[in-house]
Amino acid sequence: MTTRISHTAAREDEVITYLTLLREGVRRSGNWKLGLASIPPATLITRRRTVIHVSHQFGHRRSQPGGYGWVTCVGFGCAVGVCVVFGGAFMTDLVLRGAAIMDELGGFTSPSDVHVRDGVVVATGSNIVAPAGAEQIDCADLWLMPGVFDCHTHVAWSSFNEHELLKTPLSYRNLETGVNARKTFEAGVTFVRDAGIADAGIRDAIRDGVIVGPRMQVSILPISQTGGHSDGFLIGPGFELSVEYGAPDYPGRPPFLVDGVDEMRKAVRLMIRSGADVIKICTTGGVFEGEAAVEICELSEDEVQTAVFEATKAKKFVMAHAIGGPGLDIALAAGVRSIEHGVLMTEQQAAAMAAAGTYLVPTLAIYQEVATFADNGTLPAAVASSAWALRERLGEAVRIAKAHGIPIALGSDFGSRDQHGRNLIEIDWLHQAGLTVEESLLAATSVGAELCGVSGRYGRIAPGHVFDALLLRRDPSNTSIFRDSDYAAAVFKGGLAHVVDSAEMAGR
Repeated sequence: MTTRISHTAAREDEVITYLTLLREGVRRSGNWKLGLASIPPATLITRRRTVIHVSHQFGHRRSQPGGYGWVTCVGFGCAVGVCVVFGGAFMTDLVLRGAAIMDELGGFTSPSDVHVRDGVVVATGSNIVAPAGAEQIDCADLWLMPGVFDCHTHVAWSSFNEHELLKTPLSYRNLETGVNARKTFEAGVTFVRDAGIADAGIRDAIRDGVIVGPRMQVSILPISQTGGHSDGFLIGPGFELSVEYGAPDYPGRPPFLVDGVDEMRKAVRLMIRSGADVIKICTTGGVFEGEAAVEICELSEDEVQTAVFEATKAKKFVMAHAIGGPGLDIALAAGVRSIEHGVLMTEQQAAAMAAAGTYLVPTLAIYQEVATFADNGTLPAAVASSAWALRERLGEAVRIAKAHGIPIALGSDFGSRDQHGRNLIEIDWLHQAGLTVEESLLAATSVGAELCGVSGRYGRIAPGHVFDALLLRRDPSNTSIFRDSDYAAAVFKGGLAHVVDSAEMAGR
């Protein structure tokens, strides 16, 4: 259960006790409340060094400055542990013992310790002296890496079936988004740069603990020209839709189809007003529009420059969907932060990217999966032809980018309920495309943090960095482990551990 109490209701050492005593103490203070909206069970490691399942966890409202803290009480029967959170900070010391820890070069140390206080790494090294009362976890024969950054995914997209989405109530889609977010997080993704559909409400609901998920930056909706990559217009009935009806209508939804500089300026400003952390534009078509579309230039130079100007003025980055051709050129010339996909990128374009410091997010996994759809005969002939053609070139951009020193960040581009939670398969695809194991792991962690502008606090297991981490039960030097579902022992977010493999952690 999640119980909200006053900061003055109890000291930390007083609330770390059995649930019955906690309830009585808070009841005497007159400051307790229980949330009403239950969410699915989670699994946590508590201060009492017991791996136990949450029997229930009730939703709660946002903590107000100087107001309430949060106490998560977990357990079954009379065996209760308590994780104490005041004002959103994890109020305890945690020491992980004997893990092989990923370093800044993507390799792993000999068995070492990590000391975490209030959710932030204090120290790493051998034989760290634990403060009195610190939680200690034996991590012998386990590997510890930073939480993964998925810099291109679609958490709020659960199906590519347009007919299904047209018939699905918006409320159902929003609730399923919560499931997608949890699956993504439990896979080890602790930070997402969402490439479209998820709005600021999803991001904030995760931040406030209403639903479980990774930290998020949202683009809200990808901006394209009329008839472009984001336009799902249905010719028969004449319905204006987003592509595949990925973005349903809702009150306050900003416009995403633009024609001309003035409309682009207004669209970018409205995205920012709606809470966008990053602006996404589409300067080419995509695989689902057919083979020719992937190199057709969408948006004009002036439109793209306007988008970058408006975003930069608001201290936001721009990510550009661009497969190749002149559409990729105009994105680079305008100064976008990253090229998404870039499957057909040339040596000349790579040189320009390297000179500008532009990132590449190659999203290999989604193209492999779309090509598999084509193999299975589930795609129209024109789309299947496009998927097969791109698969033949897949990985070339990674090899070219590596040769030119372009920073490469991980992005799955996943957007279906069957894909969410398998995000880390992209690590293995990056390795198969030509990155070393170390480079692949860095693409999934510190390079992603740099791309998202948060590298000073996230993306590393190092002093001063927030302890978002993935504890692995299998050796990541074999990146194929990420194709399976049993690689994770635990996922940490801000120092709080969500146990994935309770059998692995129970004896530690």
